[in-house]
Amino acid sequence: MLWAQPANPQTVEDNIENTLSLFEKWQQGVIDWLTDSGTWEMILIKAIKIALIVLITRIVIRVVYRMINHTVMKREKNRMGMNPRRLLTVGKLLKNVTSLVMNFIMILLILSEFNVNLAPLLAGAGVVGLAIGFGAQSLVKDVMTGFFIIFEDQFAVGDVIKVGQFQGTVEMIGLRSTRIHSWTGEVHIIPNGIITEVTNFSLNNSIAVVDISIAYEENVDEAIDVMSKALGTLPERNENVVNVPQVLGVQMLAASEVTIRVIAECKPYTQAGVSRQMNAEMKKALEDHGIEIPYPRLVTYQRMEQGGVNHGA
Repeated sequence: MLWAQPANPQTVEDNIENTLSLFEKWQQGVIDWLTDSGTWEMILIKAIKIALIVLITRIVIRVVYRMINHTVMKREKNRMGMNPRRLLTVGKLLKNVTSLVMNFIMILLILSEFNVNLAPLLAGAGVVGLAIGFGAQSLVKDVMTGFFIIFEDQFAVGDVIKVGQFQGTVEMIGLRSTRIHSWTGEVHIIPNGIITEVTNFSLNNSIAVVDISIAYEENVDEAIDVMSKALGTLPERNENVVNVPQVLGVQMLAASEVTIRVIAECKPYTQAGVSRQMNAEMKKALEDHGIEIPYPRLVTYQRMEQGGVNHGA
């Protein structure tokens, strides 16, 4: 059976004295460090450097914020009638990214003033970023594509666009996906990463093209004059028509008809409705002036028993 040996009182006293001696040396070292003029000079210099780093960072952030606001306001003026929330979203996103990057750089510079080794921190951040990039490639692609769609103003909420086989009105633009509402009622949610080609029908005015056919027996000049007068007041009756429609003249000579082409400049993506109205009004005008619109006719020949031929239409 083992018994604990009693501690030597002399050894305990020596340990206590050594501990007190070390504490006194540490205390004296702290006092000497605090009373040294070089220490306060170094602290003052580092404090000034840190203050300058913080001040310069704030100035840079303010300057970048002003540049972002100027760019957003310029784009908003260049494009009338667009949803301002989209530009505000872009501006806020850019400001958040700027603030994050500048504050990160500021923290690194402050740590360098305290002689902190930044190499492990940067290496760790690089490894984490690489891992996130490999783990969420599709998400990163969608977000980056969505950012450039918004920043480059490729299309806006309310625009009519065509992406691949999908066509409709843009209801929502996000960094992750875009929502399109087709005219037949379907809602298409498209990831931004797969949007490679976009056709935007809402950037410029559209052209309504209408072809009207008349019979060969009719006077072409009279028909053109009738159609011009009938459509002369169309902009006053339809707010989507920008200018007075133009009757270009004879477009084609077919087997049984003469085709006259009429065009009208109208607001973006309103050409279908304008074309229907132009067709209706020109048909009525031609009928009122007795100008025949050709239609298919069937002619029959009937042979008589005596050998004659009876013609009938």
